[in-house]
Amino acid sequence: MITLRKIEPADLPYLYQWENDASSWSSGNNHNPLSQKDLRDYISSSTGDIYKDGQLRLMIIANDCIVGCIDLFDFDVRNRRAAIGMYIAPEFRCQGYGQAAVIEFEQYAFSFLHLRTIYAVIAAHNISCRSIYEQRGFASVGPLSAWTLEDDAWIYTKNNETGI
Repeated sequence: MITLRKIEPADLPYLYQWENDASSWSSGNNHNPLSQKDLRDYISSSTGDIYKDGQLRLMIIANDCIVGCIDLFDFDVRNRRAAIGMYIAPEFRCQGYGQAAVIEFEQYAFSFLHLRTIYAVIAAHNISCRSIYEQRGFASVGPLSAWTLEDDAWIYTKNNETGI
C-alpha cells in the first residue's frame, strides 16, 4: 500500500508546504516558519543514517504520490529508544496511509535498528492520530498536562515484542 524512502532534493516543495502549515503546528514540535534554504540545508546534510544524524525522516509514498513523511527523532542510542512523528498531507488523511506508515516504521525500528522502545507524544485534540497508535498496540502512558500552549498531550509507547 505504501513505501518509505529517504528524502531527496525534489521533496523540497512538499517539506516547505508542510513545515509552514501553521494549522498543524499545535499538533507537532514546529513553532515557526522554515525557509527553503533551511530545508535545503537539512536535506543536503541528511545522510539517512540515524546513528550519524540522530534522527531519520522518510517520505511516505502511495500510488506514486508523496502523501506525507514519518520521523524517528530524540534518538537515544544507549537506551535504544526514539520518538516517532508523522505528517500526512490533508488531502490524504483518513485513507489508511498513516497507519500503514507506522506499521512499516515499527518494523524498521524494531527489526533493523533493534530499538527497545518507540514513543509518540500526540496533542490531545488529535484524535485520529491517537487512534492510529492505539490500533497499533501502543500503550497510553498518560496525559501530559499543559504540554503546549494550546493543548494537553498524550504519550504512547511501544516496546519491541521480538526480544531483539
